[in-house]
Amino acid sequence: MLKSLLLLPLFFFFFTRLDFLKYAVGSEERFCSAPPSEEEDSSSKSQYWKVTNPTLSPLHLQDLPGFTRSVYKRDHALITPESHVFSPLPEWKNTLGAYLVTPAMGSHFVMYLAKMEVGSMSALPPKDVERFIFVVEGIVTLTNVSGSTHKLLVDSYAYLPANLEHSVTCDAPATLVVFERRYASLPNHIPEQIVGSTYKQPLLETPGEVFELRKLLPMSAAYDFNVHIMDFQPGEFLNVKEVHYNQHGLLLLEGQGIYRLGDNWYPVQSGDAIWMAPFVPQWYAALGKTRSRYLLYKDVNRNPV
Repeated sequence: MLKSLLLLPLFFFFFTRLDFLKYAVGSEERFCSAPPSEEEDSSSKSQYWKVTNPTLSPLHLQDLPGFTRSVYKRDHALITPESHVFSPLPEWKNTLGAYLVTPAMGSHFVMYLAKMEVGSMSALPPKDVERFIFVVEGIVTLTNVSGSTHKLLVDSYAYLPANLEHSVTCDAPATLVVFERRYASLPNHIPEQIVGSTYKQPLLETPGEVFELRKLLPMSAAYDFNVHIMDFQPGEFLNVKEVHYNQHGLLLLEGQGIYRLGDNWYPVQSGDAIWMAPFVPQWYAALGKTRSRYLLYKDVNRNPV
């Protein structure tokens, strides 16, 4: 009798756990069930669809009050999509913007997302400010002061020199990432408007590294910054642990990985934006099962003094 009584707690524990497991696996709505795969219908989506529709976190964290992966520090910032704040862009028509990097955090440039709707039109940047736009979703039309027009599709871009009159319009929703900075002029060097596409740019040599590199702007002295497209296959990483005077603004277009910034190690994925101040230690490794690709702003061709 005593032995039977001692076994009762064990039977109770066993059957309670069994009922719990049935509850957990018996319904797709339970918290233990895996979320539906986003890869099943990804082939019908645009190339950078995860930038505007990112997988932010497991389902049970999406509605967690106060949850964000965003971080702001003296020498770097990670701005993740769940903390984006969109509001009307000044002087733009029918366009919402989210500023990701601004001089308020210590940068010398501005980086923002522009969500354009049907009938949207851009405004001009301030006097002496140059602009670079990159299309991550939709199609836009670029028109300059001479009346020439260019259709910019996903993965296309344009550089607009300071004080060049132009407009960007669209007939359907589109999303741009925009970089702007005050142009640092040099005597006898005048930049020109550039329009191009990533796939048309040649792969450049990267001695000692394994990633693929494309530069979207000319490397001549007329241009005081460049924008790089950097591709990493799963498991590839930067060989050099970089510490340099250049600033960076980065948008992860595809994939996921680990980014070291200073003494911090951040899991990152499509849609994440990063600001890197001068001399912050930085390093990246690609994880997951697909390619990582990021868009990287870098100031160049000017004496830092």
